[in-house]
Order: sequence, then C-alpha cells, then structure tokens
Amino acid sequence: MFDRILLAVDGSDEARHAAARGLDLAEAFEATVDALFVVDDSALRLTRSSGERERLRERGDEVLADVESLAAERDRSITTTVVEGAPATAIGEYATENAADAIVVGRQGMTGLGKRLLGGVTERLLRGCNVPVFVVPADDDLTTGEEDYETVLVPTDGSDPAAAAADYGSAIAGRTGAALHVLNVVDVQAAGGLFSAGGLESEFLERLEARGHEIVDDAVADLDAEQSTLDVTTAVERISSHQGVAPGIREYAEENAVDLVVMGSRGRSTVGRQLLGSVASTVLRTVSVPVLVVSRAP
Repeated sequence: MFDRILLAVDGSDEARHAAARGLDLAEAFEATVDALFVVDDSALRLTRSSGERERLRERGDEVLADVESLAAERDRSITTTVVEGAPATAIGEYATENAADAIVVGRQGMTGLGKRLLGGVTERLLRGCNVPVFVVPADDDLTTGEEDYETVLVPTDGSDPAAAAADYGSAIAGRTGAALHVLNVVDVQAAGGLFSAGGLESEFLERLEARGHEIVDDAVADLDAEQSTLDVTTAVERISSHQGVAPGIREYAEENAVDLVVMGSRGRSTVGRQLLGSVASTVLRTVSVPVLVVSRAP
C-alpha cells in the first residue's frame, strides 16, 4: 500500500515534525522515502542576482540535509531533491512522476517568502492531487514512533472515497497494532432542511440512524480478509451543527483519544448532498492529530 512516501518540506518547524511522522509511517510499511524542497518561483522572481537565487537553492539543500539527519537517526536512507516552481504543482508532479503512494506535509508551513500558510500549498494539494496526503499539525503531541498510533478513526458516509479510506485506515491499524474505529455521523441539520417547518419526525431520524449503522457495518464487512484480526469499534453519532458533520468527527476523535484520522477527500452527506472536500477541509483545520486524506483506492 505504501511502497514509496514523499516528504514535502519547506524549512518550517511544522514541516520538520511532519517529516518525522512520515519517516515513522515509512518504517511501519518498510517504504522507500523521497524528500522534496521546492524553491518557490514567486521568490525567485524577486531576486536581483545569481547570488540571491543560489542562496534560495542552498536553503533547500540545508532543509533537506536536516531531513536526512532525521532519517539517519532511524537508520534509513532517503532520496533528496530540490526543484523550482509553484510548490503545490511541483509536489504533485514529483509524486506522480515518481509513483509516490503518499505525500506527507505539515498542516501549516512557509512559502519561500516566509508567509504563513493554512489553506495554501496543503489545500491545493488536496484539491488537485490524486495521491493520498498525510497532513500533520504542529500541535500533534504524540512522540514520534509507529507504536504511538493506538486508535485510528475512519469516518464513513458510504461513498467510494470513504471505502478507500477504510482500506488505508485498516492497513495502518494492522501495521501499528492500533484499534480501528469506523464512524458515521448523522447530519440532523442537513436532514432538517428537507422539512419546511418543525423538527424531524422521530421515525425519519431512526431511519437515518439505521442507515448509518448499515454504512459502518458494510465498511467493516468490506475490509480485506487479512484485517480480520483488528480490534474494530463501530459508532453512529448525531450532530446538529450548522457546520455539517465535521464537528461530530472532531468531538468523537477527542472523546475517544484518536491518534490518526483517515478519511476520503470527497463524499456525500447522510441525505445525499454532495461534498467537495468541505468535511475533510474542516476536520483538517480543527483536529489536533494527523489526518490522512484519501482520494483514490489503494
């Protein structure tokens, strides 16, 4: 599943922490590792001499040397590369050309100009790249090491991307010995929009919850046979937030001490409304643990 992992680094502390997390993931799957630094072409356009341009490239070499040191601490060798271009585009192209199975990034980082990012490079990667993206926040308080993943959460809505995410989540849980939680969130607010006035009828809510149980049971039944020994917990939770199902995922993660969330980049709500990554995007901004966002089947 993870044979080759790409660490996209930019010199920020968060990217360094993400790289350490990526190296741990690679160790769990015995994957090869590439580390990539992109010299932002917007920074290059502001240079006034060849010396200034060379210093930007040298900065990339320094950042990659630090990642090599992190790898050496784990007795691993990695391939390092400096390229020029628009960061998200260059990272996606490198991942595709080199058959990477996952891209590891910090949730926030820096451009070559020192500008803080939240929805910048990471957001563009999630929208435009078919390679799974492993997003690590700065406030991830786990110490590095694959044994730290004790609980992996897979939110599911029954969509194909969610099914793909379940495969990745179960594989990680299997390799790290973590418990696997499969969650469906019933979006009461969205369902309520179907009614012109008043609350939902209890019978309708019960049908929504019953459908949620079918979804999580189907997700577990579809797991690979080799994952049959996993410690699996299924749950269906109601949420009435105007922000959709993301707060329900965050609350469940907090209440159950989840260490990693694995989810699809696109899906549907419990009433069939299509989502363009809005749930994943909100979860990424609000949870304090790494999130693996999956856009295709393994």
